[in-house]
Amino acid sequence: MAIALLLFSQMPVLAANIDNGAKIFSVNCAGCHPKGGNIIRRGKNLQQKALHRNKVDSLEAIAGMVTNGKNNMPAYQDRLSQQEIEDVAAYVLKQAEKGWR
Repeated sequence: MAIALLLFSQMPVLAANIDNGAKIFSVNCAGCHPKGGNIIRRGKNLQQKALHRNKVDSLEAIAGMVTNGKNNMPAYQDRLSQQEIEDVAAYVLKQAEKGWR
């Protein structure tokens, strides 16, 4: 029993759902970040080069930004569940890899 609990505790609790992330992005993020841009601060867009330059180019970093916000970007920790935050972070990273096409 203890071995089963140990194995279960090492499994990822949440798996990202990119389709759900796309829906969440459309409702909560696209207003300021259309097609991965940024209408408020151009250099803080969601293109892969900018994510890398700003050190926000991993699922964890993007999820942290969505959760806690920074500067002009609001925090979404009280509006989105942890699963929704992970979904939208996975969507943003995937879109950045594809050049937002």
